Amino acid sequence: MRMIAATCFWFGMQYWAMLVGYSLEGRARFDLLDLPWRVTAPALAVLFPVASLGLWLAVSWGAVLWTMAAIIQILMYVVWPEIFGENHLVPLLNVLVASLYVVFRLALWLEGRRKEEKVRIDSP
Repeated sequence: MRMIAATCFWFGMQYWAMLVGYSLEGRARFDLLDLPWRVTAPALAVLFPVASLGLWLAVSWGAVLWTMAAIIQILMYVVWPEIFGENHLVPLLNVLVASLYVVFRLALWLEGRRKEEKVRIDSP
């Protein structure tokens, strides 16, 4: 979860750098963006760092916020590529990371069940 948190923080900083004109040679500053990007980029610039904090602290709302941000990015590049441009890597990485997250959560759940069974067997 901490690796996903670090990645979320990096994504958030990328969006902030884009919005303030630090990256992309200033061509993607907030005042130069068209309306769809003006809506999604600030939302993702806020969602990703907050989700990063939640994932780092291992609280439930971190995964929820990360899921929201990932769904927004997937919708941007898969459903509306004519508006946001084509980018096959971002949706693919979001799906891979989500799959990895589910596998890790399943492993933790199974480990917890195994520990509970040991306690039940040893209990008088």
